[in-house]
Amino acid sequence: MRVVTRLLAFALVSCAVSCGAADAYPSRPIRFLVPAAPGGTPDVISRVIGAELGRQMGQQVVVDNRSGANGVIGMQMLAKASPDGYTIGYGPVSAVAINPVFTKLPYDADKDLQMVVQLVFGLHILTVSPSLPIRSVPELIDYAKANPGKLTYGSSGSGSSQHLGMEMFQMMSGTRMVHVPFKAIALATSEVIAGRIHLTFDNMASMLPHVRAGRIRALGVTSLKRSPAIPELPTISEAGVPGYEVTTWSGVVVPAGVPKAIVAKLNAEVNKALVSQSAKDRLGGSGYDLVGGTSEQFAALVKKEMAKWADVVKRTGAKLD
Repeated sequence: MRVVTRLLAFALVSCAVSCGAADAYPSRPIRFLVPAAPGGTPDVISRVIGAELGRQMGQQVVVDNRSGANGVIGMQMLAKASPDGYTIGYGPVSAVAINPVFTKLPYDADKDLQMVVQLVFGLHILTVSPSLPIRSVPELIDYAKANPGKLTYGSSGSGSSQHLGMEMFQMMSGTRMVHVPFKAIALATSEVIAGRIHLTFDNMASMLPHVRAGRIRALGVTSLKRSPAIPELPTISEAGVPGYEVTTWSGVVVPAGVPKAIVAKLNAEVNKALVSQSAKDRLGGSGYDLVGGTSEQFAALVKKEMAKWADVVKRTGAKLD
């Protein structure tokens, strides 16, 4: 009986401490780790959401860009941060669902990180250099089969969604091309525009201006449904590679030890920020859908995507160059 009484007392004290911590949180500025360089889409999304969180919670949210190693550096810092809710992170698909598939990381993505909430969901546009006589996905497949190993495609680095997305495209279409990794996808896009490499894909916000200006030729979108932003462009799935789908997404991630009450509060605040007029105005034209939802929904997405990319790596033999 004494043991039960002690356990009950301990549980009540723990709950009081946890609930009290959540009620008092945040009492100082929050650091928002972004595993990408300033100026890119992850940085823009993080700053918009961070600013809104700061207004809602009454504390400054400071974006801290820690790029390198395809997101590993930033995620490692997050995993090793104090689990008190004052260091949160931007978790893109490459960092939380693809990197763990490839190699042993300096942290355990399953044990050292916990998902808070999904931020955005988007798609890519597959593009080729206008110098090529290719105007559709079937023409790309025919050209690649007639010239095996001669077409080059650029990505933001080995292990990126562009890299694995093109590996999956080759696997599903029976083609063979050469991967050319860059430090940033913008560099790969510039090389496609200049005709020095042949194709690449990236998110709608980055690619659509080049497509509209005729600097680069669009062949299809990587989602299973056409995009309202460019409805005349077919999906790669309907254009010749049935079932092909590559999506881009991100969410808020925290160290594993952050109390559940604080995770729940962060989840509620981010969901509120995502439906704010500020977020809609500043991110509405980015080519991404603002998502939100529960922590469990985001964790399930990460698990599903990790299994998908693990299968692609296994079947294609893709490696980190």
